[in-house]
Amino acid sequence: MAQRSKVHKVMVATDFSENARGATAWAAEIARAHGARLELFHALQAPAVVLAPEIVPLPPEFYERDREHARRLLDDQAATLRESGIEVAASMHSGPAADTIVSAAAGADVLVVGVRGTTLLERIFVGSVAARVVREAGCPVLAVPKEQVGAHRPIHRVLVPTDFSHDAERAVAAAMDVLGPVSDAKRIVLLHVWTIPAGAGVGWPAAGVEPDLTSFVRDARRQLEKTAEPLRAAGFDVETKEREGDPARVIDEEARRVGADLIAMGTHGRSGLKRLFFGSVAERVLPAAPCAVLTVRRAVPESNG
Repeated sequence: MAQRSKVHKVMVATDFSENARGATAWAAEIARAHGARLELFHALQAPAVVLAPEIVPLPPEFYERDREHARRLLDDQAATLRESGIEVAASMHSGPAADTIVSAAAGADVLVVGVRGTTLLERIFVGSVAARVVREAGCPVLAVPKEQVGAHRPIHRVLVPTDFSHDAERAVAAAMDVLGPVSDAKRIVLLHVWTIPAGAGVGWPAAGVEPDLTSFVRDARRQLEKTAEPLRAAGFDVETKEREGDPARVIDEEARRVGADLIAMGTHGRSGLKRLFFGSVAERVLPAAPCAVLTVRRAVPESNG
């Protein structure tokens, strides 16, 4: 049965780097698959020089030259993409990168950004821009690692880590939207990762008390199957798996095991400390992920009650 696409506008943030070109290629692939409009966006920041301990703005003519150069690059990229049959718009606004990108993406169905490298310095930079975009964007964010530059492709295998929260449910829904019409080759792997707290069974929660892992694992498997039911009914091939371990490490290992084209996950857990914990997992997965990562958050924070 034919499905109507839920992806109508794909936005990609570009700084014209090699990694941004890779993100643009992924965005174009998604737009092409859905017949969606692609918007190229550049956050223009005023050029400056650093004279410790201050940042000194350059004269206005440097800023105008930078703006004109960015506009030429945007127009050239847009023209090339239009030649491939995609509807393309290009825009840019001045301001801090993360804030400007999040604001511009308000009407997008998917926002695509590049994630630079894995060195410490690059991760710090990623944390200041891409990680903030992931945390704050109201639409799903597709983060494309440096290693995926030139590897854009149709999405067939999706790994969905889930803690059974509403954010995780939204990630499943977003993955289905991005996948588009179901085909025989499309597969979803639902993964639940659990961790035994340090000290469990050794004075935690009380001396001599062992955690009931058999019951816990059985409940996790039951919830995984419940999550899988509507996906199977929609025609997807679904695998479920639960594993113990560090969530970010296990997610990375499972993505490699199944040859995932995409990891789709929520950015927050259910409440309180879990929300902070799951958010940190999403940000830890991003720099080292073996494939693109689709993150989803709710627009209104969930109550702790």
